Amino acid sequence: MPCVSTNVFVRRTPTEVFDFLADARNLALWSSGVASVESAYVRPGGNAVYRYRYPGRRRPYHLVCADYEPGRRIAFRGQRMWCPLGTQVPLYAFELLPHADGTLVRLSVTSSLSAALLLLAPLVAMAWRRDLPADSLKFRDLLGEGRTTGEALPAASSEVVPSVGAGANAGAGGPGAGPVPGTDAAPAGAPENVPSVPAATPMRTSATPHGFDYAH
Repeated sequence: MPCVSTNVFVRRTPTEVFDFLADARNLALWSSGVASVESAYVRPGGNAVYRYRYPGRRRPYHLVCADYEPGRRIAFRGQRMWCPLGTQVPLYAFELLPHADGTLVRLSVTSSLSAALLLLAPLVAMAWRRDLPADSLKFRDLLGEGRTTGEALPAASSEVVPSVGAGANAGAGGPGAGPVPGTDAAPAGAPENVPSVPAATPMRTSATPHGFDYAH
């Protein structure tokens, strides 16, 4: 199963960044691996369950908080998804480290695959190496340069996941098929004329062959 990661620096405290990430509804604002999250509020914490829509799929799936260490680490695991070639389970993980006047955030995506999908592992790794750096910069720009008095972080997505029958799965495509998920929302609340922050680091890919994000 492939695991791709990158680092990005955000000029906000680890507490602010963690609180933003802990509300999974915010993933739809910047992550290309999450098309939408149901707008109903879910109390953040370990094993919290959200309903979300994966790119390329019409029906909603469960997204579970699989790791929860306030101010340090949080991860969300998607529900197992089936296609004629096998299954996949996506995991979105975030590690936070205080750094200078902000937070260094390590974003990673792991796709656990089965059956014939394992043969497509190089393609999913290639897709994430293409998309994750853009996601990380969108995440950085969305959080901006820190709050002024009374200014709040960007609100979570209010899009509601449509209730569709369990058998209504969209066809799967390879990297680059169709529009790239997560690129239609413009960064919100990014201040003007502010000092630049370090860009995302070069991609790192685990040495172990990983799975395929066939709908990505």
